[in-house]
Amino acid sequence: MKIFVNSAKEDWVSDRYRNEWIKNNKNICSHNYFGDKIIWLISPWTWKKIPKRILSSRTVLCTIHHIDEDKFLSNERQDFYDRDLFVDKYHVISQKTFNQLKNLTDKPITLIPFWVNPEIWSFIPDKNKLRQELGFDSDQYLIGSFQRDTEGSDLKSPKLSKGPDRLVEIYKNLNNTKKKLVVILAGRRRQYIINELKKNKIEFKFFEDADFLKLNNLYNILDLYIVASRYEGGPAAIMESAITKTPIISTNVGIASEVLHPSSIFDMNNFNNATPNTEYAFNNVKKYTIPQHFEEYHKLFETIS
Repeated sequence: MKIFVNSAKEDWVSDRYRNEWIKNNKNICSHNYFGDKIIWLISPWTWKKIPKRILSSRTVLCTIHHIDEDKFLSNERQDFYDRDLFVDKYHVISQKTFNQLKNLTDKPITLIPFWVNPEIWSFIPDKNKLRQELGFDSDQYLIGSFQRDTEGSDLKSPKLSKGPDRLVEIYKNLNNTKKKLVVILAGRRRQYIINELKKNKIEFKFFEDADFLKLNNLYNILDLYIVASRYEGGPAAIMESAITKTPIISTNVGIASEVLHPSSIFDMNNFNNATPNTEYAFNNVKKYTIPQHFEEYHKLFETIS
């Protein structure tokens, strides 16, 4: 069994998952799609880069990360059904996406959450020392957000599936109740949140080009990480927060209910009552660490080889 995993080449999380999979499964991975191989569309939006004659003659596994129902209009829907003609089996990473997908296709669907890499993400006990190294005081209240929030089309409109408008409302509320609040931002396409924070005079610090080491350190200094998304596949931030024992609350999206305690899940009517439970999340996320979690994927590929 040989597997070719397609690449988005967008420096997005799917590329990271692809690289981690190949690094840890070299014996069953191929760098091209020629020959008798399984094609894994881990970045399904780039499926047209593979010739249709290749797709039609191979076994194709397609990962659906999430479905943004507000954007799943004529063009995206048609693209889905065009690709569905070549897909033999689907893979989803959350129950919510499974429930959406089963209404769109009669192809078999397997639910396996993505993995988390303990070589990158880990808990650091001495938060105060770490805060000093990163230029923060021990009495500041640090809230993190490391996910894209702005549409790439104009770099100013909110990416509503990620809920940045909701995040701003929560930040405004907490800024009135928490002393010395600072929002810690990382990642790309953060223009919308940054503009809103400036407009509302909320202190923030932006680490635009933080590498994994810096991101791991940032998780470890936080008092709270908030996921306010409307639609998500993961997000990876839930698992990363869980394994670093970062206090996190989230809307009920993606894998939130699989990892977080019910008390840590909120909607916009009760976010003030949401309570992080780091030990519960940490104990849950351990079953998704690599390399052991790869066994679930090996079983999946054995069913379609």
